Amino acid sequence: MTDRPVVPVFPLLLTKAAQSRLLLVLLLCCLLPACSSLSSHYQYQQLSSAELSAIELSDTPFFPQQQYHCGPAALATVLQVSGVQAANPDSLAQQVYLPERQGSLQAELLAASRRAERIPYVLAPQLTDLLVELAAGHPVLVLQNLGLARWPRWHYAVVIGFDPNKQQLLLRSGSRYRQSMSLRQFERSWQLADYWAMVVPAPGQLPATAEPWRYLQAVAAVEQQQRWLLAAEGYHAAERRWPGQATSAFGLGNIAYQQHDFAAAKAHYYRATELAPAEAAYYFNLSWALLRLGQSAEALRVAAITAQLAPDHPRYGKAIQLLEQAME
Repeated sequence: MTDRPVVPVFPLLLTKAAQSRLLLVLLLCCLLPACSSLSSHYQYQQLSSAELSAIELSDTPFFPQQQYHCGPAALATVLQVSGVQAANPDSLAQQVYLPERQGSLQAELLAASRRAERIPYVLAPQLTDLLVELAAGHPVLVLQNLGLARWPRWHYAVVIGFDPNKQQLLLRSGSRYRQSMSLRQFERSWQLADYWAMVVPAPGQLPATAEPWRYLQAVAAVEQQQRWLLAAEGYHAAERRWPGQATSAFGLGNIAYQQHDFAAAKAHYYRATELAPAEAAYYFNLSWALLRLGQSAEALRVAAITAQLAPDHPRYGKAIQLLEQAME
């Protein structure tokens, strides 16, 4: 199948005007079913305006977009709201703008947010989540496709408000300080970009719609960059929101271990094993923290639990042997 549109071959007896009219009819016949199919799946149709309040984050800064720099401009907007006052499109363009693509990828925006000592959070693909973040005072950076699925025209903007009576969203977009866009028009452009959106909360804060697994993934990405303080803030915030979530304690243990604070690592790992007693990884790391503290007998006891929980695992199943080798 060709990727290019098939142009119908018309009989020579048709005039050029007739050919144009027929081509237009054929194109409309192709396009209308697609539009109907898309609109039947729009999320905004399920919203109840009576249950929603108007919101406009009017203090959100505005950076008029230069050509192809909608990514740096949108990112500077949400970073400044999160407290990064030095953020500006010119400096961010050096980090996120890809000249060969004449734009920025989502991965670059996320990485630049982390370099600014923030934990960016990608929202679930739900319009209601976007509205909840707005109500919590968080402007939402969104990716839109202002073209067609086959011929996309990618664009980043920042959603800063919602008017339930007019069924409109308000955006900082391109060169427009306050763009109004109908929910239908916005969602179509957002749907064609796979409903991608992110928020950048201030340090120690969680997004209003944060889900444990999705948020802890965001913190783990910061931890992998060895931004220990920022990652620790994220895990502590997660512990406050979800006190029964073992992953936060495990992450804090890993950070303490990397910083050679083995006593703190031991305490965090013990808490993780209490919250998730069937997770072999938590016991494995605990055994190594105990070993570093010189508590060899306890370390071997915990290593035995590790091996019992995951006997076929290439590392956990050999936890005792690995510790014994380290003791030699």
